[in-house]
Amino acid sequence: MGTPAFACPSLERLLSGPDAVVALVCQPDRPRGRGLALVEPEAKRLALARGVPVLQPERLRDPAFQQQLRELAPDLIVVAAYGKILPRPVLDIPPHGSINVHASLLPRHRGAAPIQWAILAGDHVTGVTIMVMNEEMDAGDVLLQRQTPITDDDTAGTVGDRLADLGAAALAEAVDGLEQGTLRPRPQPTEGVTLAPRIEREQGRLDWRRPAEELARVVRAFAPAPSAFTMLGGQVLKVHRAVAEPQPDGPAASPPGTVIDAGPGGILVTTGAGRLLLLEVQLEGRRRLSAAAFLAGHRVSPGTCLGVP
Repeated sequence: MGTPAFACPSLERLLSGPDAVVALVCQPDRPRGRGLALVEPEAKRLALARGVPVLQPERLRDPAFQQQLRELAPDLIVVAAYGKILPRPVLDIPPHGSINVHASLLPRHRGAAPIQWAILAGDHVTGVTIMVMNEEMDAGDVLLQRQTPITDDDTAGTVGDRLADLGAAALAEAVDGLEQGTLRPRPQPTEGVTLAPRIEREQGRLDWRRPAEELARVVRAFAPAPSAFTMLGGQVLKVHRAVAEPQPDGPAASPPGTVIDAGPGGILVTTGAGRLLLLEVQLEGRRRLSAAAFLAGHRVSPGTCLGVP
């Protein structure tokens, strides 16, 4: 059970293993883009290309869907970024239970957006957890965990790609361990629980009163989508890449959100503490550009105030 690109390496790993994948369950096709054309989930495209039957229920509690699952008679359900909580009747179908590939080191960052929240929190390490599922959100027993660092250059996109591959390898190891009886689940610690709820676009709005280090993490956490943003002369300006710079000695001469320099090196903006150098930007509806290329076609003078609608 998986929907976006994150699920594909896990599906590929299972397809290359000794056990049959009897079906993929993913979310329905959804409208995307300006034309709102229906787009198939990435996991569905992979499954169809490999001849795997695909189920796309609107509701997991639909009795007809649950009957389809029973007829497939899976020994084990594997979940990787499916996007919905599994109800008890679904969890009870496979005799060997249901396991989940979760993109954090549980119990830290339980929820729908663990990668983004790990970056927002300034974590230096993250990883994947293979866990036994129950009806609580990401609270099941842990089978195994694998770690990877988060660097200062990482975005949600680069970390997500790395964790997708790491999760696939950990999943294969966990399935082997379960089949051989060498892997035993252990309860999650009761301390250190943090939540990672779904990210909303408005959370990517840059509040220039915050420190530059925090704003740089917002930019990285919202890259490549939905993108951090601010306002420039009444237009939405997406910020795809930025770095924090320390505040020079002496009091700040301009209020937060003021452009103090704009040139080949980027657009330098004051913040609540330190300064943020914008390196790649994009006016909504236009192409993504380096700051230098953007400035060649748009006048942004020192003293311009960002963030004003």
